[in-house]
Amino acid sequence: MTAPGDAATPIPTGGAPTDRGRRELAYAVLLCLAGAGLAVWAATRTWAVEVTARGALPPVRQDRSGAELLPWLSALALVVLAGGGAVLATRGRLRRLLGGLLALLGLAVAAGGGYGVTAGFAGEVSRQWPALCLLGGLLAAAGGGLAARRGDRWPAMGARYERRTRFGPTPDPGPAAPRGNREAWDALDRGEDPTVS
Repeated sequence: MTAPGDAATPIPTGGAPTDRGRRELAYAVLLCLAGAGLAVWAATRTWAVEVTARGALPPVRQDRSGAELLPWLSALALVVLAGGGAVLATRGRLRRLLGGLLALLGLAVAAGGGYGVTAGFAGEVSRQWPALCLLGGLLAAAGGGLAARRGDRWPAMGARYERRTRFGPTPDPGPAAPRGNREAWDALDRGEDPTVS
């Protein structure tokens, strides 16, 4: 007989390693997607308003978004957005390399937002949108950094999503599957009666 506190009694753990890996993968992808999405959205908002006086005519007001002032900013944020989804499709070293690239691109987006906060654009300048762009870049960089640091330990997509090549051995399909309804429907499509042998 063993006592309740004996060494033979299993100790519950905090979760399986695959659960932890899935959770970290989800965090990294969500950080990249949320950060890049926030940066894209903030870059399309009005960062500066220029009002040009025209003498007796009414003044001309020109709204300028972050994408107009810094054209590369929204492009980088869109690349980070696409890369966040690509983290799911990669594995091992490639996932870590992709994570490092996303971290660098996220920092570049954050630098663009920081420049927008401190730059003296012409006209009335809004600091809230560049600040949100800065925050989005930092979130994306954090997600990319997490993927670069721990991405090779995370689970990968199943084999059904991988491309099969013509070269090399073909996998053994296993035992023959029983005939299903598919063949009967195909016979009906061809105009044959599947009940007649």
